Amino acid sequence: MNTLILLTFIGALLPYITKIPVIVAMHKSGGYDNCHPRQQQAQLTGFGARALAAHQNAFEALIIFGIAMSTAMATNTTSQEVVYLAIAHIVARIFYSAMYYLNINIVRSVLWAVATVSSFSIILLSMI
Repeated sequence: MNTLILLTFIGALLPYITKIPVIVAMHKSGGYDNCHPRQQQAQLTGFGARALAAHQNAFEALIIFGIAMSTAMATNTTSQEVVYLAIAHIVARIFYSAMYYLNINIVRSVLWAVATVSSFSIILLSMI
């Protein structure tokens, strides 16, 4: 169970870690506008726009991953298979963001699918 809690914690950190490249891009585009950050982010192009998309998608992925992990822990479905699926989700999400930054779209989409299927698989295993 502790491993699943640790993986949930890491998954919850990912959206905040993926904010770092967005901040860097904002600084490079004239300095970080703390008064209107979303307006500045909307004007980012190239790497900055991709970093923002990766950051936003990290929050979207956290929703299903959080539900999956909560379901597994609530039903005491803490098998090694669930741990491996959670690890697969985290690893896929890390590389997903990297592929977004590097603009490698096909691999990015495959990694998105791996992470998403992993999360839904955890929920399905919790029902068995």
